[in-house]
Amino acid sequence: MNVWGSNPSAKRRDKLYIIAEILEIARDGTLKTQIMYRANLSFTQLNDYLKFMINGKLLDKVSQNDKDIYKASEKGMDFLVRYRELTELLRDEVENGKNGVKIPPTHLLKRNQNLL
Repeated sequence: MNVWGSNPSAKRRDKLYIIAEILEIARDGTLKTQIMYRANLSFTQLNDYLKFMINGKLLDKVSQNDKDIYKASEKGMDFLVRYRELTELLRDEVENGKNGVKIPPTHLLKRNQNLL
């Protein structure tokens, strides 16, 4: 089970879903272990996602009090907004059972004034 509960449309999370989940967790900055536990990822999976997201400039890594803090970058927040918009467009199709696209948790779909 992930941090938002079970995903009834599928047993597995896709990569974009996991990236959105990590960005949401790291929105205000957090430690690596918190991301790992809250996103329900193994250490190896987490390192792969963090490396990809830092290289893609979706996440920023900063040292604070001798600890690495991971924070969603501006580009990462833009990704979240676009991810929400795309899933909203697909929502009607999914709810009518016309395709197998996984919908993210409701709180990822909410409009947030800070992101716009």
